Order: sequence, then structure tokens, then C-alpha cells
Amino acid sequence: MTASTVQQGTEVTRLQETRDELLEDLDHLRADLRSMAEPSADEADADAYEREKIWALVQRLQYKLELVERALQAAEKGKYGICEGCGERIDPARLEILPEATLCLDCQRKYERQMRRARG
Repeated sequence: MTASTVQQGTEVTRLQETRDELLEDLDHLRADLRSMAEPSADEADADAYEREKIWALVQRLQYKLELVERALQAAEKGKYGICEGCGERIDPARLEILPEATLCLDCQRKYERQMRRARG
């Protein structure tokens, strides 16, 4: 077993643990949203800000969960750590910090620039 295989196994384990934590967090946040009282039409809703904040967090966690799932699928195909953009290896230091990364730093920057242009 090579050092890179061991490293990939460690990263996949971290991804699986991250996925489990995200699913648990999402369940708790969704339960919080369900338990909040529905605002009445004739009174100011003091909880509106809190609901919006929780909803934004749910969306952010769902996005991260999608990234984790994509990285796990790449690992199943033997392509974990390979950039989906250019096909080069993703820097191991990047994967150490962000194990769900599916793009190398250069491709990530290009993607973010494209997204900013599309919004602007």
C-alpha cells in the first residue's frame, strides 16, 4: 500500500465523517425551523430574522454536503484528488485543508471569476 493510497483513505474517512456531521447538523436546523411558530399576518414577526439566518445556514450546509458527496463519488471512481477542471492532481495541502475540493486552486479561481461575471 502506497503512502498516497493511505492518504486517500484518510481523506475519504474524513469526508465520510464530515458528511455524517453535516447530515446531523441539517437535521437539527430543519427541526428548529419546523418548531418555530408561523408568523401571524397582523403582528410583527420577531423570529423572521432568526428563521432567515437558519435558512441561509441550511443552504450553505446543503451546498457543502453536495461538495462532500461529489468528492466521495470521485473517490469511489478512483479519481479523488484529481481536478475536475484540468485533470491535474490537486495539491495535497489543499485537500488537507479542504478534503471536499474537486478543483485545483487555479481552476477554483477561474470558476469563481466566472461566477462573479455571471452575477454581475
